[in-house]
Amino acid sequence: MNGPVDFVRRGLLRGAAAGAGIVGLNLALGGRVASARGIGSPALAQTRLKNVDAGVLNIAYYEAGPADGPAAVLLHGFPYDIEAYAEVAPILTAAGCRVIVPYLRGFGPTRFLNAGTLRSGEFAAFGADLLALLDALALPRAVLAGYDWGGKAASAVAALWPERCAGLVSGNGYAFADPAAALIPAKPESEIPLWWQFYFQTERGRAGYAKYRREFNRLFWKQWSPTWRFDDATFARTAASFDNPDHVDVSIHSFRHRFGAVKGDPAYAEIDRKLASLPAIPVRTVTLDGGDDGAHGPTDGSAQAAKFTGPRTHRVIPGAGHNLPQEAPRAFADAVLELVRAGGRAN
Repeated sequence: MNGPVDFVRRGLLRGAAAGAGIVGLNLALGGRVASARGIGSPALAQTRLKNVDAGVLNIAYYEAGPADGPAAVLLHGFPYDIEAYAEVAPILTAAGCRVIVPYLRGFGPTRFLNAGTLRSGEFAAFGADLLALLDALALPRAVLAGYDWGGKAASAVAALWPERCAGLVSGNGYAFADPAAALIPAKPESEIPLWWQFYFQTERGRAGYAKYRREFNRLFWKQWSPTWRFDDATFARTAASFDNPDHVDVSIHSFRHRFGAVKGDPAYAEIDRKLASLPAIPVRTVTLDGGDDGAHGPTDGSAQAAKFTGPRTHRVIPGAGHNLPQEAPRAFADAVLELVRAGGRAN
C-alpha cells in the first residue's frame, strides 16, 4: 500500500524498530504519550529553519519527517509562534508525516519581500499566505491544522481551495463571522474582556503595544489559558518572535480591520469578499475547543454545524485553554493523525 494509512503504519514501525525514542515506541505499541520532551529539546526554533519566497513573504518554517510522507501544515495563532507545535511535531513525524510549521506574517524570521507592501493582518491575507506557501513548496494537498489566526488561515484555504486541503483541524471551530456583526454592541459583561481590542483601535494602544508587547502577550497567555502553568523559559522562546519588525503593524492592522477601522489590502479584496459571505467548509474536519479557554468559551459545536458540509467531529479538550497544541499536544496530534489516516476522503 502507498496511501496515508500505510505511511502512518510504516512510520510507527520505523520509530519503534530504530529506537526513535519514547514517543515513537509508545505510539507503535499503542500507548498514550502526554509529552514529546523525551526525544529532545522542545524548541523548534533551535533547529535549522528553512526559508522560501511565497507570495509577498519570505516565510521561515520548520520542517521534519519523510519528504514523501503525508503533509501536515501546522499554523500558530496570536500571540504565539511555531513553539506551540514543539511537542506535536515529533508525534506526527514519528508516525511518518512530513510536518511543516511556518511563522505567520509579523512573527519570527518571516519577512515581507517589499517595503511597500501593506502590513495587513486581515484574515484574507493569512489565507493567501498559506496558499502561496503550499504553491512554493509544491504541495498539492496537505492536512491543515491551526488555531486563532492560524485556524483562520487553514479554514480560508479549506473553504475556498478545498482541493488543496486533505483535512482541517480548527481550534474554536468555524473561523469566520459576518463583518457587520463586529459593530453590534454586546452586553457590558461580554464587552469587558475585549478591552484590549478597543484599546488597539487608538494610537495610544498602538504605542502601548509597541512598548509593552511582551507584557501584553504574557497577560494574554495567562488570561486565555488560565490553567496552563507555563514557565519563564517557555514564554521567552516565543517572545523573541514579537521582535519581528512588522509584528506591531500586522497585529494592530488585524484588530482594526475586523472592526472596519482600516481598509484591507486591495490584493486580497476578492478573498476577503468571499470570506465575508461565510462560505461552507466541504472537507473532512475536526474542530476543537479548550475546556478552559478564556478567549473563546467551549461549546458543543452545534451552532456551527451547518457551516461544515463535509464530515465533521467536534471535541472539547478538558484542562486546555486557548493555546491548544502547546497545552494538549497529544489531543491535537491525534486530531491531525485522524485526518491523515482518513486520507482526505469526503465520507
